[in-house]
Amino acid sequence: MRRGIGLCLLAMLVFASQDAITKVLVQEFAVAQFLMLRYWLFLAFALGYAHWRGGIVAAARTRHPWLQLLRSLLSVGEIAIFALGLRYLGLAESHALFAVFPLLAMALAGVVLGEFIGLRRWLAAAVGFLGTLIILRPGLDLFESAALIPLSAALAFAVYNLVTRLVSREDGFTTNMLYMAAVGAVASTIFGLPVWQAPSPGEWGLMGVLSVSGVFAHLLLVKALEYAPAGVLQPFNYSLLVFAMFIGLLVFGEFPDAWTLVGAALVVTGGFYAIGASTFRKQSTV
Repeated sequence: MRRGIGLCLLAMLVFASQDAITKVLVQEFAVAQFLMLRYWLFLAFALGYAHWRGGIVAAARTRHPWLQLLRSLLSVGEIAIFALGLRYLGLAESHALFAVFPLLAMALAGVVLGEFIGLRRWLAAAVGFLGTLIILRPGLDLFESAALIPLSAALAFAVYNLVTRLVSREDGFTTNMLYMAAVGAVASTIFGLPVWQAPSPGEWGLMGVLSVSGVFAHLLLVKALEYAPAGVLQPFNYSLLVFAMFIGLLVFGEFPDAWTLVGAALVVTGGFYAIGASTFRKQSTV
């Protein structure tokens, strides 16, 4: 159990470090350019993994090709939108707003899939929404329209999670990963090639680290799930926000203002309350 939690925390640290590299690259390059490199390396890994797990042809079989296409486009779109937001916002602010996605996914599951949410989890969503409003401060001069970018990424990721739950009823992990890698590679290449700029040796290095660390972080998460169930690991995903704040302060000299910290605390509190309410409901139905 402890090993799984440790691997999950390490994955969150790698993801936060990735975002720091992305923030540097997005100032000089189009998002699609370095996403293209990331996805082609991811595709190479996915093909090798599928071959090892029983064959590429077998992994490519799905009863939901259109849903697989949709979820894969949502995934690459969410990453691209969030990366774009890092051009205008700090790491901590971006992640504080993005952290609302589990609550969005929960609400969508209730509305779209008809899942029972319950009063406690709706209350958790309301707390998270209040935290988001505090961060945004709409109607005040402090409001930045760029803050809507990570919120859009959070919504895309919430829908992605919803569609993934639908296809995962019949498609396995290898199939899901293969489609996500293949569609992402094609989509990012379509947009990446026309805007290609020659990187310097240092920028090539950053793009290489970004691409390799993306695969490494996902492997850490997969390995973490071998040692601890998803329900145990879910709360530790919020450590990404803490790591992002620390790296933003250390690398970019960013420190979120008091209102952002308060709003982020409410978003995380809502998330933890939703997790607790969900766990209570599962135990009460056993």
